[in-house]
Amino acid sequence: MRKPVVIGVTGGSGSGKTSVTNAIYESLKDLSILVLEQDYYYKDQQNVPFEQRLKTNYDHPLAFDNDLLINHIEKLLRYEAIDKPVYDYSIHTRSDKVIPVEPKEVIILEGILVLEDERLRNLMDIKLYVDTDADLRIIRRLERDIRERGRTFDSVIDQYLNVVRPMHNQFIEPTKRYADIIIPEGGQNHVAIDLMVTKIQTILEQKSFL
Repeated sequence: MRKPVVIGVTGGSGSGKTSVTNAIYESLKDLSILVLEQDYYYKDQQNVPFEQRLKTNYDHPLAFDNDLLINHIEKLLRYEAIDKPVYDYSIHTRSDKVIPVEPKEVIILEGILVLEDERLRNLMDIKLYVDTDADLRIIRRLERDIRERGRTFDSVIDQYLNVVRPMHNQFIEPTKRYADIIIPEGGQNHVAIDLMVTKIQTILEQKSFL
């Protein structure tokens, strides 16, 4: 029995992994494709005191509910619909809302630590690592957090130096060795993205989806 194609896309914060994901999605949007973001699968912390929730390290593997994420991917692989959770950053826990997701032939799993868990890796047909220099990543993060999240320059730098950078070096960068393809410079690498789209189409043809 044929099953959907699962593509893992990872890289550090600000690497351009979301741009790569969106570019692949747009190139294949006429096909049956969906994006599953690991960020939606942070652990439910409703039973954790709010003061403790404020200390959550969102760049650590333990912040994610991979058991639920794996369960949902396995359902999608069986062509079963799921209710994707929604995380509310204002209260630092899972919202009561969910997003219904219908199964598709291509599943793009995107997130900073999707290659860290062997169980997740084993579900993937293709594993991508978006590799971008640290100076570009911090500039992109600064621009995004100040513009979109109302953060101050000092707070972004402090979080980067004390949390984001050490977590990247300890948990994210090492997962590069699991990647089938490494894409330098993220969404600006149109050649790599075109090659990926062609590869995905070839896999779909082999599985008789096209």
